[in-house]
Amino acid sequence: MEFNANKVGEQIASLRRNKKLTQTQLGERLNVSTQAVSKWERGESMPDISLLSSLAAALETTTDNILTAGSLLASYNKKITVKQVVEIFALIEKAGTVLGRDNYFYLGIIEGINTKMNIDVEEYLTDDYTREALMAEAIIQCIQSGTYIDISDVRREFKHEHWINIITDFAKRNGIT
Repeated sequence: MEFNANKVGEQIASLRRNKKLTQTQLGERLNVSTQAVSKWERGESMPDISLLSSLAAALETTTDNILTAGSLLASYNKKITVKQVVEIFALIEKAGTVLGRDNYFYLGIIEGINTKMNIDVEEYLTDDYTREALMAEAIIQCIQSGTYIDISDVRREFKHEHWINIITDFAKRNGIT
């Protein structure tokens, strides 16, 4: 893959400004000169490969996001939608209705989630805000494991701005824009 130094530079500048860092501050974090950061941002040079990981950490993003100037690489192994996540939680509830809340299969599902997440999932599912908290956590875990989600889908389907912002921020840090 060939990288466009001008686009990479624009991406570094944009990410740096979003973090409210000066070129000097970013340079200090990476032990490089302000002039080096300036050259990257103008597209005159590219960061040394040995700096990419530290640069990504300083800008709270991924190296892919820097090098592809925010374009998604084909590194995601699958894609989900918010509608699919909503359906999963509806199916958990339906399992309790169809099988019965005392059925071992249903109890196993609930106890597994409660134990792993240290919550009362049945209680969380009764409230719109906490239901979205569960969905947000599920989406974040999916992103961590290489699943892509369209952020505009999140903005469209979620009701609570807090969870939209958390998912969006996490997705951006993982190269989804």
